[in-house]
Amino acid sequence: MTRHFSETEVVAILDDLNPARLRSFVAARVVTPLQTPQGQAFSEADLARLQLLCDLSEVYDLPDDALAMVMSLIDQLNTARGDMRALIQAVATEPDEVRGRIMTHVRSIRVTGRG
Repeated sequence: MTRHFSETEVVAILDDLNPARLRSFVAARVVTPLQTPQGQAFSEADLARLQLLCDLSEVYDLPDDALAMVMSLIDQLNTARGDMRALIQAVATEPDEVRGRIMTHVRSIRVTGRG
């Protein structure tokens, strides 16, 4: 079962985070906590995301709209990586001749830049 943390717990865990900054990140929709009868609840993944947000905003002094764009790009990259892993696993289950044709086609695309 996934553990969830309250706003108070999150602020206590993450040194660079204060309640105002947390509310700003939530308002900018760069982190989306679970809504519970007790209030907002943050997952461990949210904590990692919040730490990254704090680091990005501290090191690069990024405003919330830029943070939202950066996080969107990171999310897209992570999705693409997951899709690529799934595709690699699917191709690995194919017979040798199919994998060979796929690799030949991939090499052709790399050389010519088109399929």
